[in-house]
Amino acid sequence: MLSFLIIGSGYRSEYYGRIAMKYPELFRAMFLCRSEAKAAMITAHTGVCATTDHAEALSFSPDFVVVAVDKEHVADVTEEWVLRGFPVVAETPVGSSVEKLRRIWRLQEERDAKIVCCEQYHRNPLLAAGFADLADGLMGRPLNGYLSFAHDYHAASLIRRMLMTGSEEYVLRGERRTGHVSETDSRTCAYYDGHTTAEVRDLIHITFASGKTAVYDFAPPQYRSFIRSRHLTVRCERGEWSDRIEYYLDEENIPRKKMLEPLIPKRYRLLDTQALRDIRRTWAPELQPDTQEDEYAIATMLLDMKDYIAGGETPYPLWEALEDALFSILLEEAVKKPWQEIVPPRMPWHI
Repeated sequence: MLSFLIIGSGYRSEYYGRIAMKYPELFRAMFLCRSEAKAAMITAHTGVCATTDHAEALSFSPDFVVVAVDKEHVADVTEEWVLRGFPVVAETPVGSSVEKLRRIWRLQEERDAKIVCCEQYHRNPLLAAGFADLADGLMGRPLNGYLSFAHDYHAASLIRRMLMTGSEEYVLRGERRTGHVSETDSRTCAYYDGHTTAEVRDLIHITFASGKTAVYDFAPPQYRSFIRSRHLTVRCERGEWSDRIEYYLDEENIPRKKMLEPLIPKRYRLLDTQALRDIRRTWAPELQPDTQEDEYAIATMLLDMKDYIAGGETPYPLWEALEDALFSILLEEAVKKPWQEIVPPRMPWHI
Protein backbone atom coordinates (compact mmCIF):
# COMPACT_ATOMS: atom_id res chain seq x y z
CA MET A 1 0.00 0.00 0.00
CA LEU A 2 1.24 3.48 -0.89
CA SER A 3 0.94 6.38 1.55
CA PHE A 4 0.97 9.99 0.40
CA LEU A 5 0.66 13.38 2.05
CA ILE A 6 -1.41 15.96 0.14
CA ILE A 7 -0.29 19.58 0.49
CA GLY A 8 -3.21 21.89 -0.28
CA SER A 9 -6.96 22.09 0.11
CA GLY A 10 -8.26 23.40 -3.20
CA TYR A 11 -10.38 21.84 -5.92
CA ARG A 12 -7.55 19.81 -7.50
CA SER A 13 -6.30 18.50 -4.16
CA GLU A 14 -9.68 16.86 -3.59
CA TYR A 15 -9.05 14.50 -6.52
CA TYR A 16 -6.24 12.85 -4.58
CA GLY A 17 -8.35 12.51 -1.46
CA ARG A 18 -11.21 10.92 -3.41
CA ILE A 19 -8.77 8.51 -5.07
CA ALA A 20 -7.45 7.39 -1.68
CA MET A 21 -11.00 6.74 -0.49
CA LYS A 22 -11.97 4.98 -3.73
CA TYR A 23 -9.03 2.55 -3.59
CA PRO A 24 -8.40 1.97 0.15
CA GLU A 25 -6.60 -1.30 -0.57
CA LEU A 26 -4.01 0.59 -2.66
CA PHE A 27 -3.62 4.03 -1.07
CA ARG A 28 -3.79 5.86 2.23
CA ALA A 29 -3.60 9.64 2.44
CA MET A 30 -3.53 12.64 4.75
CA PHE A 31 -3.96 16.35 4.00
CA LEU A 32 -1.68 19.06 5.33
CA CYS A 33 -3.55 22.39 5.35
CA ARG A 34 -2.78 25.97 6.36
CA SER A 35 -5.72 26.43 8.72
CA GLU A 36 -8.09 24.40 10.86
CA ALA A 37 -11.00 25.68 8.81
CA LYS A 38 -9.46 24.37 5.58
CA ALA A 39 -8.60 21.08 7.25
CA ALA A 40 -12.19 20.63 8.43
CA MET A 41 -13.53 21.55 4.98
CA ILE A 42 -11.30 19.12 3.06
CA THR A 43 -12.11 16.27 5.43
CA ALA A 44 -15.81 16.99 5.05
CA HIS A 45 -15.47 16.95 1.25
CA THR A 46 -13.31 13.84 0.90
CA GLY A 47 -13.47 11.86 4.13
CA VAL A 48 -9.66 11.94 4.40
CA CYS A 49 -7.99 13.02 7.64
CA ALA A 50 -6.40 16.49 7.55
CA THR A 51 -3.98 18.29 9.84
CA THR A 52 -2.27 21.67 10.16
CA ASP A 53 0.59 20.22 12.21
CA HIS A 54 3.79 19.45 10.26
CA ALA A 55 5.00 17.04 12.96
CA GLU A 56 1.77 15.06 12.72
CA ALA A 57 2.05 15.05 8.93
CA LEU A 58 5.60 13.73 9.07
CA SER A 59 4.60 11.04 11.56
CA PHE A 60 2.21 9.77 8.87
CA SER A 61 5.43 8.57 7.13
CA PRO A 62 4.32 9.16 3.54
CA ASP A 63 6.04 7.37 0.66
CA PHE A 64 5.73 10.57 -1.35
CA VAL A 65 4.16 14.02 -1.15
CA VAL A 66 1.51 15.41 -3.48
CA VAL A 67 1.84 19.18 -4.02
CA ALA A 68 -1.60 20.46 -5.01
CA VAL A 69 -1.36 24.19 -4.28
CA ASP A 70 -2.03 27.11 -6.64
CA LYS A 71 0.18 27.18 -9.73
CA GLU A 72 2.20 30.20 -8.59
CA HIS A 73 3.50 28.23 -5.62
CA VAL A 74 3.79 24.66 -6.96
CA ALA A 75 7.52 25.00 -7.70
CA ASP A 76 8.31 26.57 -4.31
CA VAL A 77 6.41 23.95 -2.31
CA THR A 78 7.84 21.16 -4.45
CA GLU A 79 11.35 22.40 -3.69
CA GLU A 80 10.54 22.58 0.03
CA TRP A 81 9.48 18.95 0.20
CA VAL A 82 12.28 17.72 -2.04
CA LEU A 83 14.74 19.34 0.35
CA ARG A 84 12.98 17.49 3.17
CA GLY A 85 13.92 14.28 1.35
CA PHE A 86 10.60 13.23 -0.18
CA PRO A 87 9.66 12.19 -3.71
CA VAL A 88 7.07 14.66 -4.99
CA VAL A 89 4.05 14.42 -7.26
CA ALA A 90 3.39 18.01 -8.32
CA GLU A 91 0.18 19.37 -9.78
CA THR A 92 0.31 21.02 -13.19
CA PRO A 93 2.09 23.19 -14.12
CA VAL A 94 5.30 22.35 -12.31
CA GLY A 95 6.45 25.97 -12.53
CA SER A 96 5.00 29.35 -13.49
CA SER A 97 8.17 31.15 -14.66
CA VAL A 98 11.29 30.29 -16.64
CA GLU A 99 13.44 30.71 -13.53
CA LYS A 100 11.26 28.35 -11.51
CA LEU A 101 11.49 25.75 -14.28
CA ARG A 102 15.29 26.01 -14.17
CA ARG A 103 15.23 25.57 -10.38
CA ILE A 104 13.10 22.43 -10.60
CA TRP A 105 15.45 20.94 -13.20
CA ARG A 106 18.45 21.67 -10.99
CA LEU A 107 16.81 19.79 -8.12
CA GLN A 108 16.71 16.67 -10.25
CA GLU A 109 20.16 17.12 -11.74
CA GLU A 110 22.04 18.11 -8.59
CA ARG A 111 20.11 16.19 -5.93
CA ASP A 112 18.75 13.30 -8.00
CA ALA A 113 15.31 14.39 -6.79
CA LYS A 114 12.30 12.31 -7.75
CA ILE A 115 9.77 14.82 -9.11
CA VAL A 116 6.73 13.81 -11.13
CA CYS A 117 4.27 16.29 -12.57
CA CYS A 118 0.78 14.80 -12.58
CA GLU A 119 -0.03 15.36 -16.27
CA GLN A 120 -2.76 12.78 -16.71
CA TYR A 121 -4.67 13.61 -19.90
CA HIS A 122 -2.84 11.14 -22.16
CA ARG A 123 -3.82 8.39 -19.69
CA ASN A 124 -7.53 9.05 -20.15
CA PRO A 125 -8.90 5.66 -21.36
CA LEU A 126 -10.20 7.02 -24.66
CA LEU A 127 -7.13 9.09 -25.51
CA ALA A 128 -4.87 6.23 -24.42
CA ALA A 129 -6.56 4.03 -27.02
CA GLY A 130 -5.94 6.58 -29.77
CA PHE A 131 -2.31 7.11 -28.78
CA ALA A 132 -1.77 3.34 -28.74
CA ASP A 133 -3.03 3.10 -32.34
CA LEU A 134 -0.78 6.00 -33.37
CA ALA A 135 2.22 4.30 -31.77
CA ASP A 136 1.36 1.04 -33.55
CA GLY A 137 1.36 2.86 -36.89
CA LEU A 138 -2.28 2.14 -37.71
CA MET A 139 -2.65 5.42 -39.60
CA GLY A 140 0.97 5.92 -40.62
CA ARG A 141 3.26 8.83 -39.83
CA PRO A 142 1.47 11.82 -38.22
CA LEU A 143 1.84 15.07 -40.13
CA ASN A 144 -0.33 17.75 -38.54
CA GLY A 145 -2.86 18.12 -35.79
CA TYR A 146 -5.67 20.24 -34.41
CA LEU A 147 -6.38 20.36 -30.69
CA SER A 148 -9.36 22.05 -29.07
CA PHE A 149 -9.52 19.83 -26.00
CA ALA A 150 -7.45 21.18 -23.08
CA HIS A 151 -5.56 24.33 -22.15
CA ASP A 152 -1.93 25.44 -22.12
CA TYR A 153 0.40 22.86 -20.57
CA HIS A 154 -2.10 20.00 -20.96
CA ALA A 155 -2.36 20.80 -24.65
CA ALA A 156 1.43 20.82 -25.05
CA SER A 157 1.62 17.30 -23.63
CA LEU A 158 -1.11 16.03 -25.96
CA ILE A 159 0.28 17.70 -29.08
CA ARG A 160 3.70 16.06 -28.60
CA ARG A 161 1.97 12.68 -28.47
CA MET A 162 -0.36 13.43 -31.35
CA LEU A 163 2.54 14.27 -33.66
CA MET A 164 5.22 12.11 -31.99
CA THR A 165 7.60 15.08 -31.92
CA GLY A 166 9.33 14.25 -28.64
CA SER A 167 11.85 16.96 -27.80
CA GLU A 168 11.84 18.59 -31.26
CA GLU A 169 12.41 22.31 -31.44
CA TYR A 170 9.44 24.45 -32.43
CA VAL A 171 8.24 28.01 -32.95
CA LEU A 172 4.76 29.40 -32.32
CA ARG A 173 2.62 32.37 -33.24
CA GLY A 174 -0.98 33.24 -32.53
CA GLU A 175 -3.57 35.55 -31.05
CA ARG A 176 -6.25 35.90 -28.36
CA ARG A 177 -9.84 36.90 -29.09
CA THR A 178 -12.54 37.70 -26.53
CA GLY A 179 -16.22 37.17 -27.18
CA HIS A 180 -19.24 35.93 -25.25
CA VAL A 181 -21.06 32.63 -24.88
CA SER A 182 -24.14 31.58 -22.94
CA GLU A 183 -23.05 29.90 -19.71
CA THR A 184 -24.72 26.52 -19.27
CA ASP A 185 -22.67 24.63 -16.67
CA SER A 186 -20.09 25.06 -13.89
CA ARG A 187 -18.35 23.08 -11.14
CA THR A 188 -21.34 23.59 -8.85
CA CYS A 189 -24.48 23.80 -10.98
CA ALA A 190 -26.10 24.13 -14.40
CA TYR A 191 -27.56 27.44 -15.63
CA TYR A 192 -30.88 27.91 -17.42
CA ASP A 193 -31.30 31.68 -17.42
CA GLY A 194 -29.41 32.29 -20.67
CA HIS A 195 -26.86 34.71 -19.21
CA THR A 196 -23.57 35.08 -21.06
CA THR A 197 -19.97 34.93 -19.89
CA ALA A 198 -16.67 35.95 -21.46
CA GLU A 199 -15.14 33.47 -23.88
CA VAL A 200 -11.41 34.15 -24.14
CA ARG A 201 -10.12 32.00 -27.00
CA ASP A 202 -6.46 31.45 -27.88
CA LEU A 203 -5.51 30.37 -31.38
CA ILE A 204 -1.87 29.25 -31.67
CA HIS A 205 -0.04 27.81 -34.69
CA ILE A 206 2.99 25.61 -33.89
CA THR A 207 5.66 24.57 -36.39
CA PHE A 208 8.14 21.83 -35.42
CA ALA A 209 11.66 21.37 -36.76
CA SER A 210 10.52 18.31 -38.73
CA GLY A 211 7.92 20.37 -40.58
CA LYS A 212 4.99 18.93 -38.63
CA THR A 213 2.42 21.50 -37.57
CA ALA A 214 -0.30 21.84 -34.96
CA VAL A 215 -3.11 24.27 -34.25
CA TYR A 216 -4.14 24.92 -30.64
CA ASP A 217 -7.62 26.44 -30.34
CA PHE A 218 -9.16 26.68 -26.88
CA ALA A 219 -11.37 28.71 -24.56
CA PRO A 220 -12.00 27.77 -20.89
CA PRO A 221 -15.82 27.43 -21.25
CA GLN A 222 -15.16 24.26 -23.27
CA TYR A 223 -14.36 22.43 -20.04
CA ARG A 224 -17.92 22.75 -18.75
CA SER A 225 -20.51 23.57 -21.35
CA PHE A 226 -23.47 21.92 -23.02
CA ILE A 227 -22.97 24.08 -26.12
CA ARG A 228 -19.18 23.99 -26.56
CA SER A 229 -17.52 20.73 -27.61
CA ARG A 230 -13.90 19.54 -27.47
CA HIS A 231 -11.98 18.16 -30.44
CA LEU A 232 -8.80 16.35 -31.41
CA THR A 233 -7.64 15.60 -34.96
CA VAL A 234 -4.40 13.98 -36.12
CA ARG A 235 -3.82 13.75 -39.86
CA CYS A 236 -1.40 11.01 -40.86
CA GLU A 237 0.05 9.65 -44.11
CA ARG A 238 -2.34 6.69 -44.18
CA GLY A 239 -5.31 7.94 -42.24
CA GLU A 240 -6.73 10.28 -39.63
CA TRP A 241 -7.82 10.21 -36.01
CA SER A 242 -10.79 12.54 -35.57
CA ASP A 243 -12.38 12.67 -32.10
CA ARG A 244 -13.73 9.12 -31.62
CA ILE A 245 -13.27 7.84 -35.18
CA GLU A 246 -10.10 6.56 -36.85
CA TYR A 247 -9.86 6.35 -40.62
CA TYR A 248 -7.04 4.25 -42.13
CA LEU A 249 -5.87 2.05 -44.99
CA ASP A 250 -5.40 -1.64 -44.24
CA GLU A 251 -2.51 -3.79 -45.55
CA GLU A 252 -4.25 -4.07 -48.93
CA ASN A 253 -4.85 -0.30 -49.02
CA ILE A 254 -8.58 -0.73 -48.48
CA PRO A 255 -10.11 2.24 -46.60
CA ARG A 256 -11.31 1.27 -43.13
CA LYS A 257 -13.03 3.01 -40.24
CA LYS A 258 -12.69 2.28 -36.52
CA MET A 259 -14.77 3.58 -33.65
CA LEU A 260 -12.39 4.34 -30.80
CA GLU A 261 -13.15 2.47 -27.56
CA PRO A 262 -11.69 3.32 -24.12
CA LEU A 263 -8.59 1.36 -23.16
CA ILE A 264 -7.79 0.13 -19.65
CA PRO A 265 -4.31 -1.47 -19.90
CA LYS A 266 -3.77 -4.73 -18.03
CA ARG A 267 -1.44 -3.00 -15.56
CA TYR A 268 -4.25 -0.69 -14.40
CA ARG A 269 -7.24 -3.03 -14.38
CA LEU A 270 -7.16 -3.13 -10.59
CA LEU A 271 -8.27 0.54 -10.80
CA ASP A 272 -11.38 -0.30 -12.81
CA THR A 273 -14.71 0.56 -11.18
CA GLN A 274 -18.39 0.12 -11.92
CA ALA A 275 -18.58 3.82 -12.83
CA LEU A 276 -15.83 3.40 -15.43
CA ARG A 277 -17.52 0.29 -16.85
CA ASP A 278 -20.79 2.20 -17.13
CA ILE A 279 -19.00 4.94 -19.09
CA ARG A 280 -17.44 2.37 -21.45
CA ARG A 281 -20.84 0.82 -22.17
CA THR A 282 -22.11 4.07 -23.67
CA TRP A 283 -20.72 5.26 -26.99
CA ALA A 284 -20.91 8.94 -27.85
CA PRO A 285 -19.22 10.88 -30.66
CA GLU A 286 -18.01 13.66 -28.38
CA LEU A 287 -14.66 13.83 -26.61
CA GLN A 288 -15.92 14.84 -23.18
CA PRO A 289 -13.96 13.16 -20.37
CA ASP A 290 -15.86 12.36 -17.18
CA THR A 291 -14.51 13.13 -13.69
CA GLN A 292 -14.33 9.37 -13.13
CA GLU A 293 -11.93 9.05 -16.07
CA ASP A 294 -9.82 11.92 -14.76
CA GLU A 295 -9.57 10.27 -11.35
CA TYR A 296 -8.65 6.95 -12.94
CA ALA A 297 -5.88 8.63 -15.00
CA ILE A 298 -4.44 10.36 -11.92
CA ALA A 299 -4.67 7.10 -9.96
CA THR A 300 -2.56 5.32 -12.61
CA MET A 301 0.21 7.86 -12.02
CA LEU A 302 0.01 7.44 -8.25
CA LEU A 303 0.14 3.68 -8.67
CA ASP A 304 3.25 3.99 -10.86
CA MET A 305 5.01 5.89 -8.06
CA LYS A 306 5.67 2.57 -6.33
CA ASP A 307 8.00 1.39 -9.10
CA TYR A 308 9.52 4.85 -9.56
CA ILE A 309 10.43 5.16 -5.89
CA ALA A 310 11.99 1.68 -6.08
CA GLY A 311 14.23 2.76 -8.97
CA GLY A 312 11.97 2.17 -11.96
CA GLU A 313 10.86 4.52 -14.72
CA THR A 314 9.16 7.82 -13.97
CA PRO A 315 5.42 8.02 -14.65
CA TYR A 316 6.07 11.30 -16.51
CA PRO A 317 9.56 12.50 -17.43
CA LEU A 318 10.40 15.81 -15.77
CA TRP A 319 11.70 17.34 -19.00
CA GLU A 320 8.24 16.82 -20.51
CA ALA A 321 6.54 18.57 -17.59
CA LEU A 322 8.98 21.45 -17.91
CA GLU A 323 8.33 21.67 -21.66
CA ASP A 324 4.58 21.74 -20.95
CA ALA A 325 4.99 24.62 -18.54
CA LEU A 326 7.36 26.46 -20.87
CA PHE A 327 4.80 26.23 -23.69
CA SER A 328 2.21 27.81 -21.39
CA ILE A 329 4.57 30.71 -20.66
CA LEU A 330 5.37 31.18 -24.36
CA LEU A 331 1.68 31.06 -25.25
CA GLU A 332 1.08 34.10 -23.06
CA GLU A 333 3.94 35.87 -24.82
CA ALA A 334 2.53 34.94 -28.23
CA VAL A 335 -0.95 36.34 -27.60
CA LYS A 336 0.59 39.64 -26.46
CA LYS A 337 2.45 39.83 -29.81
CA PRO A 338 -0.22 38.70 -32.28
CA TRP A 339 1.17 36.48 -35.05
CA GLN A 340 4.79 37.33 -34.31
CA GLU A 341 7.08 34.30 -34.27
CA ILE A 342 8.01 33.22 -30.73
CA VAL A 343 11.14 31.09 -30.39
CA PRO A 344 11.56 29.13 -27.12
CA PRO A 345 14.71 29.93 -25.14
CA ARG A 346 17.37 27.27 -24.82
CA MET A 347 16.74 25.46 -21.53
CA PRO A 348 19.06 23.17 -19.52
CA TRP A 349 17.00 20.04 -20.23
CA HIS A 350 17.27 20.58 -24.01
CA ILE A 351 19.77 18.07 -25.34
